[in-house]
Amino acid sequence: MDLQTQLITLGFSFLYGFFFSLFLGLNYKIIYHDNKYIKFIGTFLVVLIGVLFYFVLLRQINYGVFHPYEILMIILGVALECGIAKHFKK
Repeated sequence: MDLQTQLITLGFSFLYGFFFSLFLGLNYKIIYHDNKYIKFIGTFLVVLIGVLFYFVLLRQINYGVFHPYEILMIILGVALECGIAKHFKK
């Protein structure tokens, strides 16, 4: 894989982590619902849709090749979104 494709993949993984964390925050009512069946089904669907979205777009970028450093970029994106959310809550 060439350098440009790797940089695009890293940027996409970072942005995906940011938006996935934001998406989970928006679906707070579904994920933490009192009814355990709604909680289970809602959590399952939120994660399934998020993962499918990631791999469909990853397939468009670099033919679905997944590298371990993409996990780090997703985690950094989630951490950045959580930090920004905490900053704006104050």
